Amino acid sequence: QVQLVESGGGLVQAGGSLRLSCVASGRTFNRGAMGWFRQAPGNEREFVAAISWSGTITYYADSVKGRFTISRDTAKNAVYLQMNSLKPEDTAVYYCAARGPLQAVPRTTAGEYDYWGQGTQVTVSS
Repeated sequence: QVQLVESGGGLVQAGGSLRLSCVASGRTFNRGAMGWFRQAPGNEREFVAAISWSGTITYYADSVKGRFTISRDTAKNAVYLQMNSLKPEDTAVYYCAARGPLQAVPRTTAGEYDYWGQGTQVTVSS
């Protein structure tokens, strides 16, 4: 089992920045890809960004390209999401997710991820 804990959410004005962190514990040598998803009230969970185990492959939702950057530190079992130029429509609960053992290639659908964090709230005021 892998446990994921997110941090770094909060309230920020439009145009501001936040950096989310996700630290994995438990069976962390699974070499799985990791991703970030978000869910706003009344909406389905949507893909934000994903990164391969090696960190060489990254995917982004069109809505965040050029503003968000995903990165990971395998030595620290951590993945990060740097969010710049935030907009009110970025307001949501952000979830960290990890794929299963040896599933190193990132995916953009939630069903491809086996482990999930509890989520961290990001609120962007206008």
